[in-house]
Amino acid sequence: MAAGRAFLRAPSSLAAGARRFAFACPPARPLAAVSHRRGRGRCYCSGSASDAPSSAPPPYVLTTPLYYVNAPPHMGSAYTTIAADAIARFQRLLDKRVVFITGTDEHGEKIAISAEACGRNPKDHCDTISNSYKMLWDDLDIEYDKFIRTTDPKHEAVVNDFYSRVLDSGDIYRADYEGLYCVSCEEYKDEKELVENKCCPVHLKPCVPRKEDNYFFALSKYQHQLEDLLTENPNFVRPSHRLNEVQGWVKSGLRDFSISRASVEWGIPVPNDTKQTIYVWFDALLGYISALLDDGEKASLQQAVERGWPASLHLIGKDILRFHAVYWPAMLISAGISVPDAVFGHGFLTKDGMKMGKSLGNTLEPKDLVNRFGANAVRYFFLREVEFGNDGDYSEERFINIVNAHLANTIGNLLNRTLGLLKKNCKSTLAFDSIAAADGISLKDNVENLVDKAKDQFENLLLSSACETLMEIGNLGNLYIDEQAPWSCFKQGGESAEKAAKDLVIILETMRIIAIALSPITPSLSLRIYTQLGFTEDQFRTLRWEDTKWGGLKAGQVMMEPKPVFARIETETDEKDQSSSKATKGGKKKARSQGLVEA
Repeated sequence: MAAGRAFLRAPSSLAAGARRFAFACPPARPLAAVSHRRGRGRCYCSGSASDAPSSAPPPYVLTTPLYYVNAPPHMGSAYTTIAADAIARFQRLLDKRVVFITGTDEHGEKIAISAEACGRNPKDHCDTISNSYKMLWDDLDIEYDKFIRTTDPKHEAVVNDFYSRVLDSGDIYRADYEGLYCVSCEEYKDEKELVENKCCPVHLKPCVPRKEDNYFFALSKYQHQLEDLLTENPNFVRPSHRLNEVQGWVKSGLRDFSISRASVEWGIPVPNDTKQTIYVWFDALLGYISALLDDGEKASLQQAVERGWPASLHLIGKDILRFHAVYWPAMLISAGISVPDAVFGHGFLTKDGMKMGKSLGNTLEPKDLVNRFGANAVRYFFLREVEFGNDGDYSEERFINIVNAHLANTIGNLLNRTLGLLKKNCKSTLAFDSIAAADGISLKDNVENLVDKAKDQFENLLLSSACETLMEIGNLGNLYIDEQAPWSCFKQGGESAEKAAKDLVIILETMRIIAIALSPITPSLSLRIYTQLGFTEDQFRTLRWEDTKWGGLKAGQVMMEPKPVFARIETETDEKDQSSSKATKGGKKKARSQGLVEA
């Protein structure tokens, strides 16, 4: 489901002389409930639909695109998945039964060509690239629940069932189509779209003449139903400017599109015509449903639907919005299946203000970023700096400045110096409950108000704003400790020392709350903060958003030995300045390692 691919459209709604079946749109089938069991911070589908109590709320099903395996993962696919993981983690904090789905789209002509270019057969090629996605998701602390591959046998069974349903609805017919075809886009092009020498405007490669006898889906039949869907449910497509774009496509008139290929061998055979394979988009979109099946169980479309469909949120790049917001709901309606609750199309990433590309030599490799700076820094920067839904830019200077200022200074330094003062003056032991310590202190109320604000922002997918709000809590904590100066109060002794001990509890309670609320964005950093506050990893894994309520720290609780949870990222300029200052002492400066960055 990669960028640049589009459906082959018929020259008109109903091809002349086409062989087709009578139209009939079956009513939407009722969806049974689904039962789950919760693992360590993750939710896993289990049991049959009939096992779940009828009153059980539906699961929160969240999906990324199924990424096309013509090449290893890039920063664009990493960004989508980081955002999806943050949303999934927040929903788990709300105690939702989350099913977070990701995976790979592995069929199509372009895959076969890519495999041949690498000297591999298509299956081996898909295995290699799909595994590279799993490895990167592990590096980025992505906690998905389901990873679907469109070459999985259970997926093929679901696709076959779905095709049969749409065929029974009378929405599949056969027709000829002839035109200029771009293999890279896997799309027929109108000549007016082409540039010099009949080249594709996207890939700048010549389009080839092709004529095929294909099967088509009657999209035009669903013109009015899609118009009604978008009008009656404006939250179906988000953000709102994407909805306007989709409504424009629909109002301009829908044309039927091809759902098979006669010239492509690497794909799922058409059930009623094994000389053709199902077009990759008609195939791959169904991965969102087939992913709901457990491995090893009997695979069927109905069984998969009963595992938790419809999806709560499809998270995608804006380049594949048409497929998810127009074609996909029409396909589902034809098969008598509920449409997803929402489709969110986010923007593109640039680097130093320029579009990224191998030809420009400015690609951004997510694995390299993680190896240099760590998963927390990468996750935080892109979720904080890119307003979710719009385009965003990466520059290394901005990356380092933001991460150092927010994670190393605002968060890391505040925790470290507070724990240091507690160790020096209170033997690392809290002298007061956090509720008693904050009695009459306005900081407590301010923190609680900001936590509520961040929750609302998370719920509305305002991820960048949520990060800002949580940093505002950190800034208030830093301002408070600077104003109260507990280091001076301890020296004065008596009531001043007692007040200083309370102030440290107040700051550490603030840090505890930040650790929980920030955990969807920086999970392993939040874990380090939480364990330094004297809690166990098991306690961290069972946290819920309600635990952000003030009052988690108790008198007598012993804090861990203070050590940096996130060290500054050193630049070459920093190192030169420090080396210069130590030159007279014969000092030597070594480059900061990844381990120090992630502390």
